[in-house]
Amino acid sequence: MSSLVVSDVVVTFGGKRALDGVGLAAPLGQVTGLIGPNGAGKSTLFDVICGLRKPDAGRVALNGRDVTRTGPAARARHGMARTFQRLELFGRLTVRENLMVAAELGPERRHAAALVETILARLGLAGIADQSADALSTGTGRLVEVGRALATRPKYLLLDEPAAGLDGTETLVFAGLLRALAAEGTAIVLVEHDMSLVMRVCNPINVLDFGAVLCTGSPDEVRTDPRVRAAYLGALDDSDATPSGAASTSDFATVGGTPPNV
Repeated sequence: MSSLVVSDVVVTFGGKRALDGVGLAAPLGQVTGLIGPNGAGKSTLFDVICGLRKPDAGRVALNGRDVTRTGPAARARHGMARTFQRLELFGRLTVRENLMVAAELGPERRHAAALVETILARLGLAGIADQSADALSTGTGRLVEVGRALATRPKYLLLDEPAAGLDGTETLVFAGLLRALAAEGTAIVLVEHDMSLVMRVCNPINVLDFGAVLCTGSPDEVRTDPRVRAAYLGALDDSDATPSGAASTSDFATVGGTPPNV
């Protein structure tokens, strides 16, 4: 049974529907993709899933438990963690201290220090553990945010554009991390504009457009769906420009069979 299930969610802003009957299922042990143009409703859906925004209609369930009317703290106790599209670090704290804040509130608080050191090593952050967070590059800051989420030992991990600022090699390593976390039983929902990363690690992939689910399927099904290409890439006949926040045509090219081991 799917671990995280969103059903028929509706959110309105000033009479306009930002989400219109959206559903999504994220099984344990898989990376579920959520893509779409800027303004499609991805971050709004994340706000609903993590409890920052109450929907006008619909349901959010974790392992069969209805959590729709509970807040973020209650959902965190059920094992949910999230990163944000906008970097949200404690700038005056060090990298290690940022992770400690989360670890000391999590289920392994008695072993917080050891847990943090394990995560630092896993993410390749041990060498900068004592640096101030406000001195980090965007890409490194994203990894620290992921590490802070992992310090809560989540069952359900929502990642909002975590690869922003990573170079090609770092993205490949990050893809390996996502696959490893899923293999350990975590339900991951990934919002990401890097289509090569999405196609490499996500299955299924959900495509949002104008607040509604346009398509849900495997990478191959999404890649070849004409509705997705029209909505997400814009008019394919227009070779002069790619819409802001959208993928380029080459991003939907076949990633090349089985992903490399990282």
